Amino acid sequence: MSTSMCFHCGNDVPHGTNFQADAHLFCCLGCKTVYELFTQNNLSSYYDFQNNPGASPIADSAKFDYLDQLAIQSQLLDFEDENMHIVSLYVPHIHCSSCIWILENLQKLESGIIKAQVHFTSKKVRIHFDPKKVSLRKLAELLARIGYEPYISLAEMTEKPKTVDRVLLYKLAIAFFCFGNIMLLSFPEYFEWNEYWINRYRPFLRGLIFVISLPSFLYSASGYYESAWKSIKSKLLNIEIPIALGIIVMFVRSVVDMWWEHGPGFFDSMTGLIFFMLLGKLFQQKTYDFLSFERDYKSYFPVAVTRINGQGVEIPVPIQEVNRGDRLLIRNQELIPADGILISDRAGIDYSFVTGEAQTVEKYSGDKIFAGGKHLGKGFQMEVLQPVSHSYLTRLWGNDVFDGSKSEKYVTITNTVSRYFTPALLILSVVSFILWSFKDVSAAFEVFTAILIVACPCALALTAPFTLGNVIRLMGQKAFYVKNTAVIEQLSRIDTLVFDKTGTLTSAQKTNMTIQYDLTENQTFQLKTLLRASNHPLSRQIYDALPFGAEYDVAKFEEVSGKGISGIIEGQIFKVGSAAWVGFPEQLREGITAVHVSIDHSYKGVAEMANAYRPGLEQLFERLQKKYSLHILSGDNDGERTALEALLPQNIPMHFNQKPEDKLNFIKQLQVQGKKVLMIGDGLNDAGALMQSEVGVALAEDVNVFSPACDAILDARELKHFDFYLNYAHHARLTIYISFIISLLYNIVGLSFAISHQLDPVVAAIIMPLSTITIVSVVTILSSYFAKRYHKY
Repeated sequence: MSTSMCFHCGNDVPHGTNFQADAHLFCCLGCKTVYELFTQNNLSSYYDFQNNPGASPIADSAKFDYLDQLAIQSQLLDFEDENMHIVSLYVPHIHCSSCIWILENLQKLESGIIKAQVHFTSKKVRIHFDPKKVSLRKLAELLARIGYEPYISLAEMTEKPKTVDRVLLYKLAIAFFCFGNIMLLSFPEYFEWNEYWINRYRPFLRGLIFVISLPSFLYSASGYYESAWKSIKSKLLNIEIPIALGIIVMFVRSVVDMWWEHGPGFFDSMTGLIFFMLLGKLFQQKTYDFLSFERDYKSYFPVAVTRINGQGVEIPVPIQEVNRGDRLLIRNQELIPADGILISDRAGIDYSFVTGEAQTVEKYSGDKIFAGGKHLGKGFQMEVLQPVSHSYLTRLWGNDVFDGSKSEKYVTITNTVSRYFTPALLILSVVSFILWSFKDVSAAFEVFTAILIVACPCALALTAPFTLGNVIRLMGQKAFYVKNTAVIEQLSRIDTLVFDKTGTLTSAQKTNMTIQYDLTENQTFQLKTLLRASNHPLSRQIYDALPFGAEYDVAKFEEVSGKGISGIIEGQIFKVGSAAWVGFPEQLREGITAVHVSIDHSYKGVAEMANAYRPGLEQLFERLQKKYSLHILSGDNDGERTALEALLPQNIPMHFNQKPEDKLNFIKQLQVQGKKVLMIGDGLNDAGALMQSEVGVALAEDVNVFSPACDAILDARELKHFDFYLNYAHHARLTIYISFIISLLYNIVGLSFAISHQLDPVVAAIIMPLSTITIVSVVTILSSYFAKRYHKY
């Protein structure tokens, strides 16, 4: 075997690397371990790696000593607490499935590693580890020892939009140079000139064409050979195999023709083929990068936070306006939007959004706290150290921990088509070659090559992801922020809609409120301090209505969903919420929501709110009722039943006094009946129901109510247009079907011309990327058309 090629994956073995087993050479410990695992069932390389003579030594034993500095660690770590640190490291040597396998099993090499996740396209590994068992420096040394040395550059810690791969640009430029010059030198062949000087120098010109074609054949097309070889080694068949085979056949055929003087060969067609395919790849990469940039940097979800200015005034601001040094107020159940220092005396933080583990961590004044944590308890203040990009929050939101079992139907269809496309194409090309060989061998080669080139599942593979990605982008522009493409697919299959009432159908900003509390001035300030910790829409409204004054320390703060809040202030027990919560008999008044207050079990009055419903609800429900089964759930009493019945269409089931677990069970009952359920709520008390439903939508107003349980976030001002998003999801599915049909027709028509010897290989190479451009254009036009058709701004 070759001394420079990995026996397992076929990649080049880095200089100085010496991973060997059974006289075979491997490029990394991953390939060697996989080989041993499947051939010898030998796991010893896991546990003996420290003494493995094949392990790549670290040239400088002090290379990673700087990672012991706390200041450096604080810049590198995504998250840190007493029992867990999380770090994302760029590992440029990740190049195959074996690398992924070994890196995601790092816990077998080091007991201090909890888990590791590889993001292959960005060549990053995200590692959760116990700082008491292994340090960040030891982690870096471990990676370097097994052949995956991380590249750490503090100057490049900030995130930037992806740029086009420079290697692709180099290959494209060389392919264009070769194609253009070969076309120029081939003019005498095209016009069959028989001039004396042309005939005399014809062998020289053909030799020059051969030499010029080599860079394109050997370098520009190398990516297709590597991909095809890896696919064969993995016993898989991908689209690169027929493309690589077509290029090689054209080159070999051209050399044979030129050597035996049968003609000039197909060097012009071959270099043209390589150029146009690389051009199509560049276009596709630019398209994906554009979608990724739009998703991560522009279509951010509308999370807002409360900033305290120099005069102590609390101001809701969008998260993108949070800067270093800002002081923020974080209420109960709110998401921490940025890394910072805790100013208040203590706080309880749930980092399950970051770590996937539901465990409350106690933090004290002066401690560093990290973005992505959810506060549990009384409100606290923090000072921002480092604003966190929306792309970071988007990645957290898309964590597999919160995806559940929701699948992507169209991706499965695409994978199925692609799986059978390549073997069918190879069989068709071989059969056509054999049949044409009986008539014309030269034509047989052209037919064989044209079939391999013109047939392209790329358009098929691009249809679903590009359509859904474009729909996500356009929905984001219209204030509906979707977690991933699977949500769009689920939206198109929904048949039942469940609405929460408080904070969803009603608007806290437009509620008419009357406060009748019998409180002293100090008790009023104490009540305001207690309400400050709550993020419930009713609590926020009463808090905003009460006068500012002295602040008090709140002990034993508690917020019970569907009931109310309580806490101890200067030895007095404050309770705010429903009548039953404060121990007062319920007195229902139609159309009125009441928030009662008691101090030391003594009733102190009520705040009554005549809820203002969001504009456009009546028309929205009339449109929705024609297509969907509608339900309304509320944790409040049924005092507003009559008002809702008068406002909304008839026969809409309404369920009141629903606790969070009741809402969850209601969703489950609908699903048992075979319903596809969408739940839309405020994201606070509805997390269980949002996660249980096929699609959970959280309504966002001017507060930080973001929940990782939701699949989408809707700007509250756009609720009246909610049917548009549902219709748009249906038309996204229609767009996919139309694009599938166009892709199939392209392949059928192209193959029919190729089989009948009516398609030149270079024309096939031009048509191939055009199919991708056509699909992208159709998807863009249809997506934009449906967006403008249903939503008028």
